[in-house]
Amino acid sequence: MAEQLEFFPVPSPCRGICQSDERGYCRGCLRSRDERFNWMKYSDAQKREVLRLCRQRYLRLHRTAKNDLPADPEQPSLF
Repeated sequence: MAEQLEFFPVPSPCRGICQSDERGYCRGCLRSRDERFNWMKYSDAQKREVLRLCRQRYLRLHRTAKNDLPADPEQPSLF
C-alpha cells in the first residue's frame, strides 16, 4: 500500500493527564504505555493507527459508561 504524502506531522494526542487506569491505558489520551513511550519513534502511519485505536477505546469506554447509568433518575417519593 502506498503511503500518503504528509505535509504536517501527526500531533500527539496527549492532554497532560498522565495517569493509568486499571487496564493500563492513559486516562487522558487512552494510549497504552508502549504507545506513549514509542510515539516519537513511530512513522506517521503508525501514529494514525494509534489514534484510530484510541478513538475505538474512547467509544467503547463511553458506550459502557452509558449502559451503566440507571434509566430513570432515582428521586425519593414525595408521598
